[in-house]
Amino acid sequence: MKFSELDTAKNCEGLVPVIIQDDNTLKVLMLGYMNEEAYNKTVTEGKVTFFSRTKGRLWTKGETSGNFLFVKSIATDCDNDTLLIRVNPVGPTCHKGTKSCFGGDENEGFIRFLQWFLQKRHEEMPDGSYTTKLFKKGVNKIAQKVGEEAVETVIEAVDGTDDAALIYEASDLMYHYLVLLIAKGYSLKDIEEELAKRHK
Repeated sequence: MKFSELDTAKNCEGLVPVIIQDDNTLKVLMLGYMNEEAYNKTVTEGKVTFFSRTKGRLWTKGETSGNFLFVKSIATDCDNDTLLIRVNPVGPTCHKGTKSCFGGDENEGFIRFLQWFLQKRHEEMPDGSYTTKLFKKGVNKIAQKVGEEAVETVIEAVDGTDDAALIYEASDLMYHYLVLLIAKGYSLKDIEEELAKRHK
């Protein structure tokens, strides 16, 4: 896609608003603006560059802090006048030191972050990691562990006397479930697509 294909008529000085979203957690991180030069630099270098209206120049996010936003995908909205850029952020996005300029629950989207973290474990297989040990044991052992955690979750749910224990066991189940999906080459996206088909 070329910047010239975007509709800049609604915005002053030929700028388009750009929404930045974490590709792993789906959390909205910030809003900025781009002109054609900033857009082209972003596409070429793979790091988000804005046009700073206050500084009157191009500004690559992280140029002083090192907290770059590495581009994963770029999409336009239905009116072709706003960009959505999904990124892998390095460090906090907001100048106040928070993950998002919009604040909110820091655990929002954590399951997707956990999935990303487990995928990295699967790729790198660092020594001393429990997750690495699971992957090395293979699918059968991982599946067995998922079954054990499912039974423990059901027991706590049926017993109904200890909510904290139920949450604890359900968390263990979710963790091992994600490990199993990754070991089989799948992700939450595949599950979402299947559930969406059933919903229709």
